[in-house]
Amino acid sequence: MSGSFLSKSPSDHSGGECRFCSTPLAHSVVDLGTSPLCQKHIKPECLRKPELVFPLHVYICGQCWLMQLEEFASPEEIFAEEYAYFSSYSDSWLRHAQRYTRLMIERFGLGKDSLAVEIASNDGYLLQYFVESNIPVLGVEPAANVAEAAREKGVRTEVQFFGLSAALRLSAQYGKASLLLGNNVLAHVPDINDFVAGIKAMLAEKGVLTMEFPHLQRLIEGNQFDTIYHEHFSYLSFVAANRIFAHHGITLFDVEELPTHGGSLRIYGRHTEDDTRPVNEKVGALLQRERSLGTESLEYYAGFEERVKTSKQKLLEFLIGAKRAGKTVAGYGAPGKGNTLLNYCGIRTDFLDFTVDRNPHKQGNFLPGTRIPIYHPDKIRAARPDYVLILPWNLQKEISRQLSYIEEWGGKFVIPIPEVQVLESPALQEIV
Repeated sequence: MSGSFLSKSPSDHSGGECRFCSTPLAHSVVDLGTSPLCQKHIKPECLRKPELVFPLHVYICGQCWLMQLEEFASPEEIFAEEYAYFSSYSDSWLRHAQRYTRLMIERFGLGKDSLAVEIASNDGYLLQYFVESNIPVLGVEPAANVAEAAREKGVRTEVQFFGLSAALRLSAQYGKASLLLGNNVLAHVPDINDFVAGIKAMLAEKGVLTMEFPHLQRLIEGNQFDTIYHEHFSYLSFVAANRIFAHHGITLFDVEELPTHGGSLRIYGRHTEDDTRPVNEKVGALLQRERSLGTESLEYYAGFEERVKTSKQKLLEFLIGAKRAGKTVAGYGAPGKGNTLLNYCGIRTDFLDFTVDRNPHKQGNFLPGTRIPIYHPDKIRAARPDYVLILPWNLQKEISRQLSYIEEWGGKFVIPIPEVQVLESPALQEIV
């Protein structure tokens, strides 16, 4: 890529500048109004205090085709002390991490002389499986309280935001990574150029990079607007990701499409100068598919906002009808995506009596913006709601198994995305 690709433009624009190529952002994809930070749960003693809210407006760069939010809240604000997201409270996510670990060890011959480094390693949910296999690990995690949970699992963890300067320091101290991985972190970094430059610096000469992130195609085509929140600065197509990594001297040599988070990509990268790993034909095929779909054209994004509005209207119609019929509705989960959905749709305790979550760090608090109370999952059995709205709909199979007992009183599950759907009991066996 030529250097001119990253040149800045002085012209006026509405959405700031592209975080990759600095082109003025003039093309709106969807405006979701204003919303608070999705992991800033409200403690009971703070219920009477005001909350900060920020614009949740997504733009597409017409030059490099990176879909993105402006940066209103810094990572330091987002991942401050008492960050409430812990990966280990999802059984299916732990199984996903364990399968990944086995695959990497087998495919790339990792052993006691290797170093597996995870960026945004959270509570050690994944690296613990490398530790079990006696493979040296290093976790890099910005949230101190979450990093402490990882250390308690025996996962060596540094509290650090990752970027070029951190990569230089960490690689000098611990060595370079045989396997450098990041699950659902690429979207979370505002300075994506510094982040990928850090990856280049941290990766061993023959090392392998893997990154997982929600696939933009699935977001657009599946109407997954609730995955848009301030913690997610970027929304990545494979075309855009390939362009960004290539600019920093990393060649993507393989790609997998995964069902996680409503449809994700796992990309495999290596130093461009390392020719020992040929580029898999799946790389060219996915690039071609995205281009054929039109992901590098404004038309591809043109109807998204109207579909989002329709989804909101249908969900509100359902909730209004349920309440008028005297039905009770509770939520399951307190995920980031749920907070976007509830705040955008204006759903508060007038529609959703409460929600529950397995994560004890969230229980006893209230959802940001909507102030809906968060309880232990046992509250569902005690309250016997007519409907349970599954907010982390990507985990609907796991959750419907955990809460299958709601059939005892005729309770039904409700899925909000891509549009509201009430699941009758037989449908639970068909959820994928």
